[in-house]
Amino acid sequence: MTVGVDLIEIGRVRRTLERYPSFRERCFTAAERAYCDSRPNPPQHYAARFAGKEAIGKALGFGVARAFAWREVEIAGRPKPGIRLSGRLQDWAERVGAGEIDLSMSHSRELATAVAVAEGGSQNA
Repeated sequence: MTVGVDLIEIGRVRRTLERYPSFRERCFTAAERAYCDSRPNPPQHYAARFAGKEAIGKALGFGVARAFAWREVEIAGRPKPGIRLSGRLQDWAERVGAGEIDLSMSHSRELATAVAVAEGGSQNA
């Protein structure tokens, strides 16, 4: 079992969304954008999903450096989010023997956080 944790300021995500319109398309799938944009406070939900993607990358031992493809992780569903991996991230998860990934996300007025737990696997791929 491996664990990944992330914490991000919602204000930082709000400013990024305002300054860089392409951020939405670069980091989030169409389904994630539709969900976040349907909520009363979209930046809060974008921030939670961004933290979730970072936590998943960390739990898988893939990290979130330049090679991380943000849309290869889709976080869907509510209240308990489901995870869908694709592309290189899915290949990596299979290579390290990662099983099911459990994700928990939360936010306050100012911060969003996420914890991901990946069953099995080794971070030495």
